Amino acid sequence: MVFPIKVLYSSTLNTSLISFHLQETHRLYKQKLEEVTRLQNSCSGAIARQRKKLRELASSLKRCKENLSTSNLSPEERESIAEMEESIKEKTSDFFEMEGFLPKKNGLYLTLVLGNVNVTLLNKQAKFAYKDEYEKFKLVLTVILFLFSFTCRFLFSYRVLDALFNFLLVWYYCTLTIRESVLISNGSRIKGWWVFHHYVSTFLSGVMLTWPDGALYQMFRNQFLSYNLYQSFVQFLQYYYQSGCLYRLRALGERHNMDLTVEGFQSWMWRGLTFLLPFLFFGHFWQLYNSTTLFRMFQLPECKEWQVLMCGSSYMVLFLGNLYTTLRVVYQKYVNNVEKSKTA
Repeated sequence: MVFPIKVLYSSTLNTSLISFHLQETHRLYKQKLEEVTRLQNSCSGAIARQRKKLRELASSLKRCKENLSTSNLSPEERESIAEMEESIKEKTSDFFEMEGFLPKKNGLYLTLVLGNVNVTLLNKQAKFAYKDEYEKFKLVLTVILFLFSFTCRFLFSYRVLDALFNFLLVWYYCTLTIRESVLISNGSRIKGWWVFHHYVSTFLSGVMLTWPDGALYQMFRNQFLSYNLYQSFVQFLQYYYQSGCLYRLRALGERHNMDLTVEGFQSWMWRGLTFLLPFLFFGHFWQLYNSTTLFRMFQLPECKEWQVLMCGSSYMVLFLGNLYTTLRVVYQKYVNNVEKSKTA
């Protein structure tokens, strides 16, 4: 009986020693966390002060340029002004990069959904992993939605299946808006419309989900499912080609590491992805066709459902926003190319 007691006593001592080291490690961990929090607050405060000084400098520089005509400035003064403007842009970009690794207050949407939870990821690996998971999520759901809409359009005509399809759309777009808000908090530069149009799509899918079965619903059903088939196809094309283009541009240092694929056209896609424009414009005008179809249905005497007008208005908003944003990108790129050709 003596030997087992010695063994147990020795094991107890080892466990106590390990527990002591564990407590010390945990104490050091909490201490480092407090130091990190203090450094984060210090950095955030310093960036806020520097941003304020940059705004004041930019405002003073603007007033100086307004008061002095360019013809009265010497070449050295014009060069100094250009250098200061470029320095302000570089500093602003540097501060944006720094803030991507600092905690920040959530926007209104994230606050409503998640509360005041800190969603900032503190290292590049975690940011890239979350961004890649977002891209994979979009790809997988795009394929699922394509198959689902094909099934509803050509194989089975049941209102229950249609409702499941629309519920999947609502969940998909809601999830996208949340994930995109988290990515924006972590440094992703997503243009305003490409975020807002997901809110419109969420509303549209929710209205379609509540549309009761009837003559008007059946009148629009096949057109709606065909549109979703085409939309899923175009989104798959965009993901496939945009991801390859982004990878190449990031390797060349021409794009930000947290840039994402979008359901539209941006300036960085000009080289190599202009072939997507006809597909995009066709989809935009299909949205216009959906809108006009629904507006005509709303004028029918038998139309009693409010969903007809709401869906028609949503498609019109999507058409106008998508068309304007795409045309603006194309026009800006055309103007830039003309200016480059003049200076060459």
